[in-house]
Formats: sequence, C-alpha cells, structure tokens
Amino acid sequence: MKPVYFVGAGPGDADLITVKGRRLLEEADVLIYAGSLVSPDLVGISPATVKRSSHGMHLQELVDMMAGAAREGKNVVRLHSGDPSLYGAIVEQVLALQDRNIPVEIVPGVSSMFAAAAALGTQLTLRGVSETLIVTRPAGKTLQSDHLRELSVHGATMVVFLGTEQLEEIVRQVVYPPDTPAAVVYHASWEDEKIACAPLGKIAETARALGIEKTALLIIGRVVEPRTSGFVHSELYR
Repeated sequence: MKPVYFVGAGPGDADLITVKGRRLLEEADVLIYAGSLVSPDLVGISPATVKRSSHGMHLQELVDMMAGAAREGKNVVRLHSGDPSLYGAIVEQVLALQDRNIPVEIVPGVSSMFAAAAALGTQLTLRGVSETLIVTRPAGKTLQSDHLRELSVHGATMVVFLGTEQLEEIVRQVVYPPDTPAAVVYHASWEDEKIACAPLGKIAETARALGIEKTALLIIGRVVEPRTSGFVHSELYR
C-alpha cells in the first residue's frame, strides 16, 4: 500500500515548494489541499482526478477519504500550507491513519516565516542581536491562553503566527520596548504581498493603514532592521 503524503506547499509562491513535493503533486490521483492557504497555481499543477479543499471538512471525513483512496492503491497527497510541522494540525490526521494501518510520509515545506524574513532582507537570528528565535501564537478561538508576555521577557526575535486580527492586544501584552523594530508581512511570497514596518508601538496602526487584517505574520526584534541593529559580523567573513 502506498503512503498518504503530507506535503508542505511552502509559503505561497508555487516555485517555493520542494522538488519532492512538486513531484508528488504531479503524480497525485487524489489531492486534498488546505483551502485558500494554498496557491491555486499549486493545485493546478496536479493532474489528480479528485481535488478537494479541506476547508469545512471534519477529521473523520478527511481521514475516511484519504484512507479509502490509499486502500484502492491511489496516490494520495494532503497539501498543507507552509511547513506541516508548524500549526499544521497534522498529528491527529497522521495518528488516525496509522490506527487504520495506513502508512504516512511527511514532506517538509518552506515556512512562511522564512519567506517573511526573505521579504524583509534579513535573518531571524543575527549575531550580536538575537541568537534565539521564539515561534508562538496568541490565544484565540482555538487556544484558551498564551505565554506572550512571559516569552517576550527574553528579548529574542519573536515570530507570531495566527495573530493578525489581534495585533493591538499582542502589542499590549509583550514587554519589548515600544521602539523595538517590528514588521507585519501579509501573504509572504504571494503576488499580493504587503509589508508593514514600524516601531512596535505603532506596528498595529501601520499594518491596519495598509489594509492588513488577516493571513500575516508579526515579527518583533532588532533583526527587522539589520542595518541599525548593531549586529556583529560573522567569523566566516573576517
């Protein structure tokens, strides 16, 4: 029996999927993709006779569909946005398939936080500025509480997923100085990408002025402005 492939679609630009991920798309008989979070260009690459958005599907329905197709010997691809290991909600799917003796293989993808760093022309870790990266999300409909305040005490680079609708609240919670550089990147690597850069105290209003209300990442830290960050040159280039 062939495995069900969980493939990271990358951040949006269809060229940023891995070579293996694209090959699997081109070989798929059944493609289940993460709705509007995945570029239509990637969905169009696949010749799959069955293509379905997982938006609105319940776990049981999703697993039934994948397991049934796999047992029929079909090539099944479950296409997630970014990298499936970050806020991809894949573990419940994987375990349910394994409970049915369906093999699974996970194919990593390029996370949107890396595409956002590329769009900003910077690094998320920068010598002499921040050697640590904190990846987190705020509380919301699917998370009762968060640790934004406690995590921000470290002063490391922070990347906040799933928080665009709560920018104002996030800024109130974190303890970075108000003049800390920050950026909100909407649809990193997509054609309609938007970037808002401002001191943390003004980042929410700056992003809202650009019409950014969803599907964006917040990056906080001096790495956002490398030229003025006071970074230390790498030993590699001394």
